Amino acid sequence: MKHAEAGPAPSPRFGRVATQGVELRHLRYFVAVADAGSFTQAAERMFIAQPTLSQQIRRLEEMMGTPLLQRRREGVRLTTAGTVLLEESRALLSLVDHGVSRTRQAAGLERPRLRMVMPPCLPEPLAMEIASRLRCAATAAGIDLTWIETSLDAEFTLIRQHRADAGLGWLTADGAVPAPLEVMSIADFEPDVWIPAAHPAAPRGTISLDELARMDVVHGPRRASAASYDAWLTVLRAADPRFEFTDPPFRQSLPMTLAFAATAGRPTAVLTNPRHVIGIPPPGESGQQTNIYDMTAVRLEKPLLSANAGLVWSGDLPRQLQQALFDTADRITF
Repeated sequence: MKHAEAGPAPSPRFGRVATQGVELRHLRYFVAVADAGSFTQAAERMFIAQPTLSQQIRRLEEMMGTPLLQRRREGVRLTTAGTVLLEESRALLSLVDHGVSRTRQAAGLERPRLRMVMPPCLPEPLAMEIASRLRCAATAAGIDLTWIETSLDAEFTLIRQHRADAGLGWLTADGAVPAPLEVMSIADFEPDVWIPAAHPAAPRGTISLDELARMDVVHGPRRASAASYDAWLTVLRAADPRFEFTDPPFRQSLPMTLAFAATAGRPTAVLTNPRHVIGIPPPGESGQQTNIYDMTAVRLEKPLLSANAGLVWSGDLPRQLQQALFDTADRITF
């Protein structure tokens, strides 16, 4: 009989798993070390002695049964297991903090609080309008606002996991959101399309989908706005089944990306994130073309690439918070 080969013997330090001993403080310490990148900085932030912090992290690793951090001279790095635990720890700690806050609110010990996600790549007029109206609604209702500037995925995971209460983001093509989320649609937005000034479509000021699909198109990355990215990729693949977007080399700088596209070896377009409400010209647009680095801004002949902005919130929020969000979305006009 052939016996299976045994793997490497586990270190005695990680030989026994006792996860029932894991406490919230262990997870908070672990998140602090992962965020700070070193035990020294994490200890300072947590107001704890470094030897004590190191001891608690070693204890957590023993209870997990595996190393969570790689200790290096330049700092710490997460192991594969550590990466998983960090994500789960953030979700759990956020849920606990949210529960404590809700409990204190119910007891009248603190004001209601709304944690609002505002992704960094939203059109400025939309973000400013929502932020201004929500702040007014929250002030009138006695609600404290906490702003979270981060991306939202197509499933609004941050809100579903109660790591945030609401958010402004791009909806999928059918406008549906997973239960128990609620949504109010705001408006449909379209992107700008930048093409080389020498392209045949430049003098027209518009470009067809077929023409665009034959070019290299810089857009993304997907994590910045998965819903619109996937929807637009599907539209362009209808014109060319092999079409793929090219990630921008400078995500936060449109001029730098345009300069990159202008010097590419083959015709390259730059597709921005959703920027303008469909049917409403951008402020200051007079019909004259805009040129930067020999790149010209044009529009698609039809609004085939669009994205619907929606205000999304958790359906189990207290009625007072939901009403403030509903009032905010209901008063937006473009």
